[in-house]
Amino acid sequence: MASSPCGNSNFDSGLEIKTRSVEQTLIPLVSQITTLINHKDKPKKSERTLAAIHRVGQAVSVAVGRFVTVGEAIATENQELKDEMGQACFEARKAGDAIAQLTDVGSALLSQSDPRVTVFSDRTGMVKAARLLLSSVTKVLVLADRIVIKQIITSRNKVLVTLDHLERVSTFQEFVQIFSQFGNEMVEFAHLTGDRQNDLKDEKKKARMAAARAVLEKCTMMLLTASKTCLRHPDCESARINKDAVFHRMRCALEQVIEIVTEARSCGENKSLPASIYDGIRDFKSSVECLRENLYSSSPQSVGSQLEVLVERTEDFTDSAYTSHEQRQAILGLCQLARQDTQQLVHAWVEAQSAHAKEATEDMEVAILKTCQSVNDLRRELHKVAVGRASDLLKVHGEQLPLRALKAAGGEGNLEAVAEYSRTLSEQKEQLVETCRLLCHVSGSEPLEITCIHAEETFHVIGPQIISAAQTLALHPSSKIAKENLEVFCEAWESQLCDMALLLREINDVFEGDKRPYLSLPRPGKHSLTNLKTAKAVKLDAEEQTSMAKLGLELRLLSSDMDTEVEKWEEQEHDIVRQSQSLASMAYNMHLFTRGEGLLKTTLDLFHQAEVLSEEGLQLCSSLRTFSTQLVDEEKSLVVTEIEKLVALCQQLQMGAKTPVQGKTATFQKVDSSIQTTRGILTVVLSLLPFCNKLNRKYKSERSSLGSPQDWRERQDASTPVKEEGALNSKSSNGFGVKSLEQHMAGLNLLESK
Repeated sequence: MASSPCGNSNFDSGLEIKTRSVEQTLIPLVSQITTLINHKDKPKKSERTLAAIHRVGQAVSVAVGRFVTVGEAIATENQELKDEMGQACFEARKAGDAIAQLTDVGSALLSQSDPRVTVFSDRTGMVKAARLLLSSVTKVLVLADRIVIKQIITSRNKVLVTLDHLERVSTFQEFVQIFSQFGNEMVEFAHLTGDRQNDLKDEKKKARMAAARAVLEKCTMMLLTASKTCLRHPDCESARINKDAVFHRMRCALEQVIEIVTEARSCGENKSLPASIYDGIRDFKSSVECLRENLYSSSPQSVGSQLEVLVERTEDFTDSAYTSHEQRQAILGLCQLARQDTQQLVHAWVEAQSAHAKEATEDMEVAILKTCQSVNDLRRELHKVAVGRASDLLKVHGEQLPLRALKAAGGEGNLEAVAEYSRTLSEQKEQLVETCRLLCHVSGSEPLEITCIHAEETFHVIGPQIISAAQTLALHPSSKIAKENLEVFCEAWESQLCDMALLLREINDVFEGDKRPYLSLPRPGKHSLTNLKTAKAVKLDAEEQTSMAKLGLELRLLSSDMDTEVEKWEEQEHDIVRQSQSLASMAYNMHLFTRGEGLLKTTLDLFHQAEVLSEEGLQLCSSLRTFSTQLVDEEKSLVVTEIEKLVALCQQLQMGAKTPVQGKTATFQKVDSSIQTTRGILTVVLSLLPFCNKLNRKYKSERSSLGSPQDWRERQDASTPVKEEGALNSKSSNGFGVKSLEQHMAGLNLLESK
């Protein structure tokens, strides 16, 4: 078909598929219909071919019938969708019947002059029926999805009503009753929004949803203790301020969830993604590299303006009081170098245009490479500054000295000490807020930018809340409730610091994913400019990127699983570990290529990356062979078998990457083959890593077995995989803190005497 709902989110009916569940439901149907339309139009058709076409057509018709029955039931239960859903179901049933009739070719062999219209005699009719079917089924699914959105909105409304009641209660007894209801409603909301978050296709929306749900998770517990404190000390101003801030933040988070699921536009959405330096560098490099294909794609003035906007954004780094003199000078020096290289590019560009050149000259090629390199160096320096500062802050704040001091001063009723340590905490808060802003500049992806913004907002809000909670405790030092409240806010601060450490690691992973493979790309001096110009560099278009998306996602998941397995090795410097990390990193970069991101811009870059990956894979095979020499027969046989598979796949990838192709279709097939073979390589390595790690620990233990029996027992305990259950339980669930909240609701005891 010319278009499919899975290949193009904007379908004939103008409907847009926004969730994975709708997309996955359509994939089998698309596959079956494609089979019917793309059948071989041969003069002679075998009985087997006719039977297959008939079978597929009838299967589609039966499936549509069942599907429509469900759709009609949904329409009956939801009167506001009855007319639209009824029409869509009618069209789907009509199209399904048409396909069944067109594929009723069972007796076509008996009579060549069969007067019935079939898929063979009316291909256009088949295409029309298929389009109608896909359009109507998509509409039914999208309408059904509206019901899910309605459920989330209804659940949010219930939470808001109960939240208003909670804010106005004046007795503990009333609070206990209403909070129990509130907890149950939040559990329901958690499940609904968790399912929705996992179902969203848009990674940016998914990240925004995760941020809003994280706020709700933490605020639920804060709301409990802040409300209890306010009820116990109704005349305390700091307790009221503390409680009001929690309720306000919770309402904002609830509103953000609804904005995401209904796609409402608000001021907050524009605020959520400020212009980052990473985006500026990406756009600037794209403009510069486009000159290779079209000397007139932009003007020298616009490229110069882009660079100045980019340099202006670095002022967040250079104007910071926390940036060292050396770091400031390094950033300013790299900005100046980028300006100089851009000026040289503009000079060569103007000369090429004056000479009426049809493509980039050699001087331009050199200038383009130098300009891109200088902004890459700038990005690397900014990344180093932001990540270095964040790492230093996490080390300092890991000791939690101001928090401990605030707890102690509050418990002693020392208001002066609380004021002093509050100033220290406020200064740390400002440092963390600014650092999150810098990390946002170098995060490398929109979801991580959103996570940085969430971290910045969290530190900005929780800092003052900790101070108001400490002031309340200092005014009422014997209050158990006030002490518990301060503990909850301090735990939220510590939790956000842990989240920031994870965020830092993810930012580093993205940076390394861009950086490592880029070092293996063609560089000046290694490959001549003539060769660079001769080889045709092709970019994937939007349709091809969509087709590659599933394969790319599989690479992303496999590389992530490999990273997880590698981290389990005690010997991080082991050759197997290093080479596996390198493979995972390069595969991740190929994943970015399928999304139109990262530093692999063209198919030439991808094929060169595939070559480097295959060479690294063969090096890993060599390391695995060396490792296998210490194994016994059965273990060795298993490892050697997998090594042979890996060698074959690496050689296949290497040969395929080196084989020249011409034409868009052949190039796309080569891209597809390269990524599929890479997937196979990662799958084999992923199966070997845990097995080799287990064997490595085993033989290492045996080599040390001359130690005492006590030592041996300790080693055996250490090697027992006790983390399995914990690892399973640590995976993200659909509900934010659902389990802990449910347990808390079961044992809720609020009536404290002090």
